[in-house]
Amino acid sequence: MIITCAIIDDEPLAAGLLESYTKRTPYLELKGSYNSAILAMKDLRENPVQLLFLDVQMPELSGLEFAKILPKETKVIFTTAFSQYALEGYKANALDYLLKPISYEDFLFSTDKALEWFAMSMKQDTYRRDRFMMVKSDYKLQRVCLDDILYIEGQKDYVCFFMKNGETVMSLISMKRLDDYLPKPEFLRTHRSYIVHMPEVLLVDRFRIVFGDVMVPISENYKEEVQTYFDQHTLA
Repeated sequence: MIITCAIIDDEPLAAGLLESYTKRTPYLELKGSYNSAILAMKDLRENPVQLLFLDVQMPELSGLEFAKILPKETKVIFTTAFSQYALEGYKANALDYLLKPISYEDFLFSTDKALEWFAMSMKQDTYRRDRFMMVKSDYKLQRVCLDDILYIEGQKDYVCFFMKNGETVMSLISMKRLDDYLPKPEFLRTHRSYIVHMPEVLLVDRFRIVFGDVMVPISENYKEEVQTYFDQHTLA
């Protein structure tokens, strides 16, 4: 997988270092390097990149301000000499935050994280488009259609898919990995042991989701996201 990227940094030495790092990293393709967000604005709106290395403190337009107007498909790794901007960077939904002077080891750690994020996003898009996934079950690969899932329950090292036709499929996979790959908000984690196919929810009783005789709990850790979904679909 190749990730297209660009650099915005008003310090020539810092920009040059990042350029050299991108050239050493086989899965990165550098599309441009700019010394101000203003100069980069037109190019990146017309030809967006997947990943942007973005300095926080710059004249005219800061990196934090620029991040708010980027195309949604562009992800950001902030770069700065000031650690106090880390929290603001994460609030801006950055993939990572690199503190100058940046070592290649730290750079590679961040870009590996980006590579994993884009690979996961690509799988989500594939599942959303094709409407099925292949899961390992009893030393075989079994097709599971997303539209046929009611809910998924974690059972120690396994997960169990409960299907609309009453069948179940067991697979050796973690709930976290499954939660990462399933498209949202169609599939939402309601509890550390449950993921629910939300369009299949017909009844909620005392903030538990009811599937026949089964009550799927909604725990405090996942309550806000689930409540938001229900609020968006509730007739006031």
